[in-house]
Amino acid sequence: MTARDGPQDRYKAVWLIFFILGLGTLLPWNFFMTAREYFISRLADPESMNRLWNETGGATSPTSYLQSMFDNFMTLCAMVPLLIFTCLNSFIHQRIPQQIRISGSLVAIGLVFLITAIMVKVTMEPLPFFVFTMISIVFINSFGAILQSSLFGLAGLLPASYTAPIMSGQGLAGTFAALAMIFSIAIGAQQPESFIGYFTTACVAIVLAVFSYILLPRMDFFRYYSMKDKTEYHVYHAELETKRDLIKKDEPNGMEQNNSKIIPIHNPDEKPSVLSIFKKLWVMAVSVCFVFTVTIGVFPSITAKVSTILGEGNKWGLYFIPVSCFLMFNVFDWTGRSLTALFTWPGKDSCLLPVMVALRVIFIPLFMLCNVQPRNYLPVIFSHDAWYIIFMIFFSISNGYLASLCMCFGPKKVLAHEAETAGAVMAFFLSLGLALGAAISFLFRILI
Repeated sequence: MTARDGPQDRYKAVWLIFFILGLGTLLPWNFFMTAREYFISRLADPESMNRLWNETGGATSPTSYLQSMFDNFMTLCAMVPLLIFTCLNSFIHQRIPQQIRISGSLVAIGLVFLITAIMVKVTMEPLPFFVFTMISIVFINSFGAILQSSLFGLAGLLPASYTAPIMSGQGLAGTFAALAMIFSIAIGAQQPESFIGYFTTACVAIVLAVFSYILLPRMDFFRYYSMKDKTEYHVYHAELETKRDLIKKDEPNGMEQNNSKIIPIHNPDEKPSVLSIFKKLWVMAVSVCFVFTVTIGVFPSITAKVSTILGEGNKWGLYFIPVSCFLMFNVFDWTGRSLTALFTWPGKDSCLLPVMVALRVIFIPLFMLCNVQPRNYLPVIFSHDAWYIIFMIFFSISNGYLASLCMCFGPKKVLAHEAETAGAVMAFFLSLGLALGAAISFLFRILI
């Protein structure tokens, strides 16, 4: 092995660890989002809660204001803290060691989720339960923001292909949560108490992510790339000092000229400017922001309220949203994210990429014109379930593919020593898109 080639990722162990860590970043949020029927049912009158669950199998219609707006508030309480803490992480990641940021965030998320599982057995009035749920979502996504931003920054030190497993892991998180919910319905788990096991499953996944992160520094491949910049600098600097002593010739502006070859000197202790980095990758940053603004603007606040015309009075009515909305979105979103491991078209400097991102705005009116219930203003044009499913397939696969492309390309548009900061900046704009989408979701719901 030569220093130039570097060690190999044996058995794809580092790739797998980043995949598991990516899974851990979004699994808690997806478990909350997919369990919306459980939360909505507990916001009903306490006396009628058990009767509603027994009669409908958990598929109750929102009747109160808290129930009808739960999806919007849930998304807002998730995405705004995600934005704020990602922004903070963009500036403090140079001051707090990434070991503390990543491992601490994972442990905190696991504890909050464990408390959520315990609270399933605690009887609460609708309003206090709503407040507790929203606070839990705020905490989980605050720590999730630090975890996600730190993880993308860490992946920025490695080859470009190592951002893809994070994106794929995040995509699989939603699939895993949707399958867990469908399994609960299939075995007849119609009581809220059954969600103790459902939420505990997420805790187990977080524990797995913690152990994976502990193993990461033991991998030669990871150590080589995470220390590469400093090692190269010290070796090169020693050689340069020797040359200076021999030829006694210094050039201004930190440049050494020898045999007509200009070699720039980079001081690794110099902190890269966030603004200068943003100027290099702003197209990728704005693109990933717009991708998630469109996605969260309608998912799940609009898409989860679409009613089936084929499942009235049969079991398809129970499975329609878990399958057609959550499972289908996450499967095809994960497919789109995974495609970037096979090819990365269009390229990072192509004008076609932001154009493709902008075209996704068409999905907003398409979903609003599906059979969203209740509705007051817009007509239903795409009433059949097939239209909704077709839209969901293209909506989700384009979200996964384009977002993953932007996140992979962003850190590669800057210098090697700026890659970690670039990853944090990209994660900030990803979170900004999520927060903007959550905010405009209220407007889209009102317009329907």
